[in-house]
Amino acid sequence: MIPSPAERDELLKGFARALFRNDMEALYRIVTPDFLWSFHDGLATSKALTGAAAIEEHLAGQKALFSAQRFHEVAYHHAGEMSFMTFRVSETVRATGEQREQRGIERYTFRDGMLATKDVYRKPITP
Repeated sequence: MIPSPAERDELLKGFARALFRNDMEALYRIVTPDFLWSFHDGLATSKALTGAAAIEEHLAGQKALFSAQRFHEVAYHHAGEMSFMTFRVSETVRATGEQREQRGIERYTFRDGMLATKDVYRKPITP
């Protein structure tokens, strides 16, 4: 079953809340047991995250790398069986103080009324 746009909005809101709280129990009530999060940081790092431990490790790595990370201009777009999130992210690299600005898109798929995949694509904003 593919959730309706309103149901997807609720799933995505719960997903974001669980991530920001680092609450894997809440996250895995929203995602399928085999949930796959593919991540490209816009520079060099690509990851395939499967399972709560990999997601927790990724979140801890982001927290260690950045002293600040803020998402702006977040918008969700529902299309057929997929949903997309577009955004801008501002980051401060903890070790150097470097400021980074990126634009991104996340592609979500659904299965059995839950999130099945999250594919993240980002690229630096050039002046």
